Amino acid sequence: MIEIGSHPQRLAMASSAKPTVYVVDDDAAVLGSLRFLLETDGFAVRTFRNATALLNAAGAPGADCYVIDYKMPDINGIDLAGRLRKSDSDTPVILITGYPDENISTRAAAAGVKDVVLKPLLDENLVKRIRGAIQDRRGK
Repeated sequence: MIEIGSHPQRLAMASSAKPTVYVVDDDAAVLGSLRFLLETDGFAVRTFRNATALLNAAGAPGADCYVIDYKMPDINGIDLAGRLRKSDSDTPVILITGYPDENISTRAAAAGVKDVVLKPLLDENLVKRIRGAIQDRRGK
């Protein structure tokens, strides 16, 4: 449902095909919550339990934005973003983390990460940043 009054950006995105967001997080509860949040806001969502699963699916149709957890057991989010940049240089990456440190934003930016969002604040703030990143990529 499009709520014109409270979410004007939804209307703009609804006129084209649903943007696809790939979400990578080793926490099943976070994956489920983000899937619900993003699908409710009009995105198509693919979820991955770890970085390796995403890298193995790299031949699949592309994402319009990646949302990647920082702390994962196989490859951390910043390293994953760096790997993605080598093959998919213009798709925005948003890093989510519950473990902020003073250098994370600097390291993330160096790996090509568009933005860093702190957990557990994954709500309209994250949706707004995803929409902004996708619109920037599309040149709007």
